[in-house]
Amino acid sequence: MPQSELKRRSFLKSVGAGAALTTSLLTKPLAGANDKIRVGFIGLGRMGRGSLQVCLRIPEFEVVALCDIYEPNLEQALKMAPQAKVYKDFRELLAAKDIDAVNVSTPDHWHAYMTVEACKAGKDVYVEKPISVAVEEGRMMVQAARKYGRVVQVGTQQRSGIHFAQAREIVRSGRLGKISFVRTWNYGNEYPDGIGNPPDSDPPAELDWDMWLGPAPARPFNSNRFGVHPREFSRFRWFWDYAGGMVTDWSIHLIDIVLWAMESPGPNVISASGGKYYIQDNRDTPDTIQVAWEFPTWLCVYENRILNAQSMFKQGYGILFHGTDGTLFVDRSRYELIPEKRGRGEAAVNRTEPEEAKSSNNQNLSHWQNFRDCIRSRQRPVSDIEYGHQSTAMALLGNVAYRSRQRVDWDPKTETTSNPEARPYLRREYRKPWKLEI
Repeated sequence: MPQSELKRRSFLKSVGAGAALTTSLLTKPLAGANDKIRVGFIGLGRMGRGSLQVCLRIPEFEVVALCDIYEPNLEQALKMAPQAKVYKDFRELLAAKDIDAVNVSTPDHWHAYMTVEACKAGKDVYVEKPISVAVEEGRMMVQAARKYGRVVQVGTQQRSGIHFAQAREIVRSGRLGKISFVRTWNYGNEYPDGIGNPPDSDPPAELDWDMWLGPAPARPFNSNRFGVHPREFSRFRWFWDYAGGMVTDWSIHLIDIVLWAMESPGPNVISASGGKYYIQDNRDTPDTIQVAWEFPTWLCVYENRILNAQSMFKQGYGILFHGTDGTLFVDRSRYELIPEKRGRGEAAVNRTEPEEAKSSNNQNLSHWQNFRDCIRSRQRPVSDIEYGHQSTAMALLGNVAYRSRQRVDWDPKTETTSNPEARPYLRREYRKPWKLEI
């Protein structure tokens, strides 16, 4: 059998086992399949324009609306989709009757409110990760999707990667043996200046700063709180008002695959340590952190440091599943299975066979195609909001443990803790007049 066919069958088997069957796996045509799905985009920074570019490649989608409160973003997006109607206020876009689905690529602190309001307005949603900045918000997003019968896809696009699905199947097959430890990481070196210390100032004339803040606390404009450097992550991610640092920005991609492969809704105990030790900038979030999530029979850790870039596998990020019979490394470019030798001397044997595979599909494109298929079928997508909430909550709980300085006990079914010091970090206060309601 050709290798390509083996990969395809492995991918279909893995995805089908972990999520509701999507229309990309169906053979019969769907009613109304020739109708265009009209999409509006809210938030057109680097990520929003990247998703817009992917969406424009899919014939069944028609981009009809663009919304941003920063004019340069709108101008760049209009060059890509000149036929789209421009909105300055996302509420007017959501109220429009000629829009079927929306993409929410705003800063993190807007994700929950906009997604819930889109569901209430009868729109399907593609929302970027992390889905929220507080656990309570994420649960309300799931409830809104279910109450209003909406398809909500989360931008954890690695679940649409063929080699990630193959790696998941290796974990689930038992080839690694008993897995007791999973390591995830992001390493880099930004010493000593980090993102710098720009002073507060007046906002640019082309930016509606009050609307950008939205439900977040009122703050003076600072270019780091808003600014985006073309070769860096969006800098708002390093402030607690809007995001959660690398733990929510990047670890969610890694731990989403971990939860998917290990088939777990979440941890039982969370602890974290670290601090802002040497970076001399105005960020809130730490420059060094280690989070540990304890499960009944295994442990997962995430490490982030921005003071030293030396890493395992010569990769700045990745996932390592450590089992009694083998270790599996996976990132966006490939996976590699390394056998574990058991025994001594000549009696030492490999309990599994080495294996390696490279990425073989465009994960962003496949993720958007899955969203399209589920809009047609009304089935749940591969990164359904429930999965996105579980992964986001796990990341957020790392920050809850760090900020509360508590060893946090957690019930992933009821999403409760007995730690009174940790509870305030599970929710957030919205600045008036904004209020999250289902």
